[in-house]
Formats: sequence, structure tokens, C-alpha cells
Amino acid sequence: MKPIVAIVGRPNVGKSTLFNRLVGAPLAIVEDMPGTTRDRLYADAEWNGRTFTVVDTGGLLFDETGEIETKVREQAQIAIAEADVIVFMADASTGLTASDWEAADLLRRTQKPLILVANKADTAERRQAALELYELGLGDPFPVSSIHGTGTGDVLDAIVASFSPGLEEEETDAVRIAIVGRPNVGKSSLLNALLGEERTIVSEVPGTTRDAIDTEMEWAGQPVVLIDTAGIRRRGRIDRGVEKYSVLRALRAIQRADVAALVLDAVDGPTAQDAHVAGYILEEAKSVVIVVNKWDLIKKDSHTLDEYTRWVRTALQFMDYVPVLFISAKTGKRVDQVLDTALKVREERLVRIPTSEMNEILRDATARHSPPTKAGRPLKFYYVTQPAVDPPTFVFFVNDKELVHFSYARYLENQIRERYGFIGTPLRLHFRSREDPKRG
Repeated sequence: MKPIVAIVGRPNVGKSTLFNRLVGAPLAIVEDMPGTTRDRLYADAEWNGRTFTVVDTGGLLFDETGEIETKVREQAQIAIAEADVIVFMADASTGLTASDWEAADLLRRTQKPLILVANKADTAERRQAALELYELGLGDPFPVSSIHGTGTGDVLDAIVASFSPGLEEEETDAVRIAIVGRPNVGKSSLLNALLGEERTIVSEVPGTTRDAIDTEMEWAGQPVVLIDTAGIRRRGRIDRGVEKYSVLRALRAIQRADVAALVLDAVDGPTAQDAHVAGYILEEAKSVVIVVNKWDLIKKDSHTLDEYTRWVRTALQFMDYVPVLFISAKTGKRVDQVLDTALKVREERLVRIPTSEMNEILRDATARHSPPTKAGRPLKFYYVTQPAVDPPTFVFFVNDKELVHFSYARYLENQIRERYGFIGTPLRLHFRSREDPKRG
């Protein structure tokens, strides 16, 4: 499970600029105006071989009582509560303020690893001024310039050094299945139907489930952990702090899962929010089963199932390898297919193809459809191997990887799936250049 690092501080100290610097992309809006960042942003960063999730927060203002300021403060406090490491930013150009002192008092009580950053330390004078931060009693301050990147490497070193070994996921024989989706699609109802008892509150009010809840059970002789999550909403649609907290828990649930059961509302159909959730799953390279709930409310004819399946695949841009189930958690119809399919998908995720068979697939594929030529240079394949499972990963050795067009890579993936299926499981295809062995 990826550690979570929250960047906190009062408005306009440069939190979003540091966020963009750490994750390597301009994801946060950066303006020289206090209060620009009102919602938290999430993105992954990597440093010294460790991947972690960085959370950008709105500014902490303790002397403001407006509705927006209060909500921003609540969301920042929620990020602090969920974070594994906290980066506290102050402004070396302005010195300490009352808000800095109040934030320091709040952070000190968390007893979590804390990294103190003095931003805007662009000159020798400001770097000297950064020493004032020692008065907060939070340890050594790191003088940085987020906008220029100076000093951020030291901050990243300190972040990674602060990670606890306990953050890694415990080894278990149980298959972890996360039930995810936007609010009010019936995730808790599905969990209750699978368990045959009321283990979570079921309500028609969106956002009732606020934490990720783990439930251990056995299915067909296989130990299973069901992770019920709060609904995930698009960032711009999440207003209340408790719902933002739920998003963070849901993202962690997806990271921890072997298989994600993505629940859709049959009445609403696939929405942009559903695609947003699917994007999180695919970014984490998790296996997935699409579960269309409330199927009992749909008027049907002989074509409904096929038409709806095509609609889902088109809207979510899923290929044919992802199973789509149609259930009713309320009536219990076909609910048992969810875990049966999820366990089958998990098995597919662990399949390893012998190298000899992989190269046979490659020979047949290239004979059936010749590799492309670019600027007179033909793409040549030498051999292929599968070095890893979970997810299945294939490495193709070619004369020049720049000659591999994405359409041909998709063709090769389809050829592998034609032979082995890999139902519901993403495949990773890597291409490596090497010299022609005949010329060596």
C-alpha cells in the first residue's frame, strides 16, 4: 500500500507549487492569490524507488469563520488525519504568523512524522530567515524554493526516510476484493447480499458509508476479504470534508485490492463519474469486474443485455476482456456470480505462460500480420518472455522499440488473449531494443 504524504500550511505559502514539483506535473492550480486550492488533489510521486501518494490541501486559516474557509480547514484536517507523513510549509519571505503557530500546535498533537519546509528561500537573506522556524519546535526546517526546485531533493529524501516499514501490505492467502463505485449505486447492499446479513448501513442517502470496511469470509473454500468503500465522486463534486475523506479511503482500497468490483447503477447507466472510478482502477493496473446493479428496475427485451453491455464497454473504454455482470443486490439475483467471477479473474492474474509458448504465439502473430515498417525500417521481433505475474507482464525484444506502433502492440495483446484469455486482467507489454543477433 502506498504511503500518503499530505502538504499542509496556511494559504499562499506555495503548497500547490511544491505538490506539482513532487509529482512532476502541473496538476494543481497555482496562482498568487490566497485560497486558490479549495479541494485536495491526489497524485503519485516516486523517489529512490519508493512510490507514494501526495495530497495537496487548501490553506489552514484558524481566524476565519466563513463557510468556505471552514470547509477548507476541515478538509486539510482530514488529510492530516489520514496521512502517514505530513509536510508542513511556511513562508520564509514573510516570517511566522499566528496561523503558522496554530497549525504547528495541531500537527504536534498528531505524533506523525513531520517535515518542516521553509518555502520561497530564494536568497541568502531568506535562507537565514528560515531559521526562525526552529521556534515552532518541529525540528530542522528545510529551506527550499518550490518554484525553482532548489532544496526539494532534500525534502524528498526526508519524506522517503520517514516511511514506516509497517506501511507495506501484509501477506495473506485471502483474495482482496474492493467494492467500489460512485455514491448510491448499491455497494453496501451488494456487500450485505454477499454476506447474507446486515453488516453495513444501507440507505438511499448518498455517502452513508464513510470508511473502507474490511470483512473476512470464505467463498468456495477460498478465504476472501471484501473491502466495502465509500462512493467516489469527481473532485469538483465533492463538497463535504467527510466525502473527501471517503475518496482517500477508496483510493487506498483500490491499491490494496487484488480485484476491484466496479458497481454501476443500471437505471443511471454508465456515467462520467463511473469512468473516473474506472480510471483509478486502471491506473493501479488492478483486475476488474463490472457489476451492473439494480437490474431488476430495467425493462428488458431479447436485445437489452447485449445492447447494455456494448454501452458499458464504449462508455468506460473497456475491451472485451472485462466481464460485465447484471445483478440485483436487492432481490439477490445473480449476486453469487460476483465472487465467482472475481475469484476467476484473480486466478487469471497469476497465469504464467511458458517462454516457448509465448514465442509460438509471437511467430503466429507476426506471420498472420507483418510488423510495421517506419521510414523504410522494418520492425523485427527476436523473442518474448513473461518475467512477472500480478499483473501479467511481457517483454518483447525487438530491433528498435521506436518502431512499435500502439496499434500493433494492441494486436499482440489481443493475440495473447485469444490463446489465454486473461479475463478481467490488464496486461503489461514492454518492448526493448537490442542489436540484431546476426550482426553481433
